[in-house]
Amino acid sequence: MASNAEGNGALVPFSGDSSAVYPLHHGLAPPISRLSISWSHGNTLRLSLFAGAAAKVVEVKVNGEDSEIPDAQWRRIAYGSVAPFALLQSQRSSISSLLKTPSPYHSDWWEHVLQYSKEIGSLLAGSKMHSSPIIEDPKVLVKTDEKPTCLQAAWELIEIFYVDKQSQTWLPERLVDWLADYDSLFTSTHETIHGKLVDFQKELGNIQVIEDDPRYWDLLSSALSVGWLDVVVRMLRLHGSYQQDQLSTRELENGLVEAVAVLISKMPRFCPGSAGKLGDCYKSKPEFIKAWEKWRSQITKLDRSPFWIQCDNQHTREGLRNLLQITLGNTESLCMATCYWIELYISHFLYIRPFTMGIESMYNLAEKCIQLKPRSSTHRLTGLMIGILEENTEVVLAECSREFGPWLVAHAVELLTAGSEQSEIILHEERYNLGGISIVELHRLAYAQILSSHALTWQIAPIYLTSCMKQGMGLLENLLYRQSVQHNDGLLKNIEICRLYELDHISSNIMKIAGVYHWKHGHKGTGVFWLQQAQDTICLDRIAQQLFDSVGKSISDESFKQWEGMIELLGSESNPAGGLEFLHKYRDFKKSLKKVSGGKSTDAARQAVGSLILLMKNPSTPQRFWLPLLHDSLKLLNWQDCPLLSVSETNLLLNKLQELSLAKLCPHYIEPSLPPNALSSIRLALATNLGRAILDE
Repeated sequence: MASNAEGNGALVPFSGDSSAVYPLHHGLAPPISRLSISWSHGNTLRLSLFAGAAAKVVEVKVNGEDSEIPDAQWRRIAYGSVAPFALLQSQRSSISSLLKTPSPYHSDWWEHVLQYSKEIGSLLAGSKMHSSPIIEDPKVLVKTDEKPTCLQAAWELIEIFYVDKQSQTWLPERLVDWLADYDSLFTSTHETIHGKLVDFQKELGNIQVIEDDPRYWDLLSSALSVGWLDVVVRMLRLHGSYQQDQLSTRELENGLVEAVAVLISKMPRFCPGSAGKLGDCYKSKPEFIKAWEKWRSQITKLDRSPFWIQCDNQHTREGLRNLLQITLGNTESLCMATCYWIELYISHFLYIRPFTMGIESMYNLAEKCIQLKPRSSTHRLTGLMIGILEENTEVVLAECSREFGPWLVAHAVELLTAGSEQSEIILHEERYNLGGISIVELHRLAYAQILSSHALTWQIAPIYLTSCMKQGMGLLENLLYRQSVQHNDGLLKNIEICRLYELDHISSNIMKIAGVYHWKHGHKGTGVFWLQQAQDTICLDRIAQQLFDSVGKSISDESFKQWEGMIELLGSESNPAGGLEFLHKYRDFKKSLKKVSGGKSTDAARQAVGSLILLMKNPSTPQRFWLPLLHDSLKLLNWQDCPLLSVSETNLLLNKLQELSLAKLCPHYIEPSLPPNALSSIRLALATNLGRAILDE
């Protein structure tokens, strides 16, 4: 739906140059007469459009999570991060109880957080296994099948600076590896070394003399500036002087290329070791400094060698010497070789400040690199990196929230507080302007709210709500009460969550709600079952009373058959109007009547008469049931073979009829649903039976 300056055709006219307009495909013929907007599940709006007699409902996602991560992948991340998060909270509680302090901050806590971070990082990386070919193609400079995400890059960046204490010594090398993995992400906003390599790789097969192509030497300088030694050596080996038919005529040129390649492959690196990467690794700083000075002297010696004058190929001579200038830390060469400030920043640690340890003065260097490489456009990761280098935890948290959403904030808080007691205090401090909760609890509640709004993720929201000490349990109760009780699977899941968190009173109330819901919607047995599970005696007594009244209005065989299962389910524990004891005895009476078939089963008939007399004598049998019971027993009263009732039993039944005659005068008397001649038939049968009984006695 678009709008113009006059507002013609617009449902809601607006003004302003910065407003974004998105088309809405609804399929209705204009004009749209009415629009209704309401929230749907998650972060989507439900738009109801009306055009005359036609109408259409469209759901619009207001602010998608991350366009590079599909919804299914987000749900996998959400579920996969629950177990590491819950384990870390359990470890936090255990350590806090042992130390008897509110904060788990101590010397070993970062190891638990690092393990947590590694598990989350593995989850973000996915389960893709990239198998390396047995024989590598020399013309493959960079891999294009691996597609990392900004979320993965942000998580690893936070881990490098805040959690992994062991990597603080060789922090610059960790940044080199980080850029090698995620430089491709910055291609979306500006030119990168990775993007230039990918473009060059596509055209590599069409280039005849590679060393005469200016891009070849530019890319060699760029790759070397950020420490991608394997790419540099692989590209140098593509030089034309390595071809068999040219080795004899270009021996000197090839020797210079090989000398530079060997020196680059032997570049000292201050790191614990990197499998599959070029360079000589050193773990101790003295050894590294000694190796670095020796390597630099070899570079300087080669740079001053007289062999350069004898090299006839100008492109090769200038290109190789430019590579040497980069290794010698020439600022101008580094600035020319890199594309944006982060690449220049990394190159400074490699060649200008190779002995840097820790994070001190890193922000000042970043400002200098930004001045040398001004930002034409801002990438979502750059703000996060600047906040980290500033050592401003709140800025980092704000960048995570703004650029990556509630999931990262809720889980990265543990990383931000792992290495700093001050950050722990800032983020866990209760704040008046937040309603007495901390920043940590605020972001966890926000993330839990998002989980709660989706039918596929609400089950994991309690994990995060229970970690919020102030408002978490109250919101958890609201969440559990909001769940539908319509489907049995969801109801059982809801009750299981209550059991896990020892919320017995909520579980009982949910079962009561389920019982009432199913009873009102005609699922009588299911309703009674859940009310029994909730031990709701009040509702059960009301249902029993309703059942009692329903059977009393029509005590026919069909009526009783309809309620027989319910009577069995309710049992004899409910106690309305004398209890359901009568209905259970009546059920036994009906069963004995069924055994009487064809008027020939005298023993079964006597058993049925015995049940009838017990019912009529029992004070729990309501008066309104007397006449229906006698009407059901007409076959017994008119038994052909012999009178089944004695004189005293017959007189008992006649007295009951007399009491009924007097009861009819009462205003609250309930007339049973029987045929018009039912009373006269009963009187005649009783009189006949009395006469036969007197004669027999």
